[in-house]
Amino acid sequence: MTESQWELLWTSLGPIVSGAVTGTIPLALTSFVLGLAIALGVALARLSRVRVVSGAARVYISVIRGTPLLVQLFVIFYGLPSLGLLIDPWPSAIIAFALNVGGYAAEVIRAAILSVPVGQWEAGHMIGMSRAQTLRRIILPQAARVSVPPLSNTFISLVKDTSLASLILVTELFRRAQQIATFSNEFMLLYLEAALIYWLICLVLSSGQNVLEKRLDRYVAH
Repeated sequence: MTESQWELLWTSLGPIVSGAVTGTIPLALTSFVLGLAIALGVALARLSRVRVVSGAARVYISVIRGTPLLVQLFVIFYGLPSLGLLIDPWPSAIIAFALNVGGYAAEVIRAAILSVPVGQWEAGHMIGMSRAQTLRRIILPQAARVSVPPLSNTFISLVKDTSLASLILVTELFRRAQQIATFSNEFMLLYLEAALIYWLICLVLSSGQNVLEKRLDRYVAH
């Protein structure tokens, strides 16, 4: 590489990292937290004995898992205005990502709940707990341990997927790289730099996931 290219890499590092800190990470965290709340509700709906409720949850999951995230994002940002509902880029991205996480994480949470032995429900009933109390105090804490690995993977994937928000003009990591690349005409260089930063972020998150799994594993009998 030429000296000017090295200089460009160095000078662009700050703005791109700033895009990650102020855009990518907050966007991923906010969407993930909201998505988990949606996923828990949908998972419980899937387990409901009321057919209409479980059926509606099943349709939601099918739609989310059966359509591309990019299409979901465009429907919210570009499609809803045709119905008179105009949403700014940031809220549009958060809604799309949260709904997407909700669809995928719901099945993870449902499977984790089902993995808890039926005897745990019976134990809660025996000591006078209602079904809701048993779920909150006994079942969900155990299901949470089981769901940590797949949910962590979902979050790491979400961090990478936030790059799609650049297509609706959300200023995050990849959007910053695009802007600098357009100005400097060094597309390959800037895109590789953005890819490297995404990779480093995911390495940190993967390391955190491993530490969390080991800590939780101490409380699981083998």
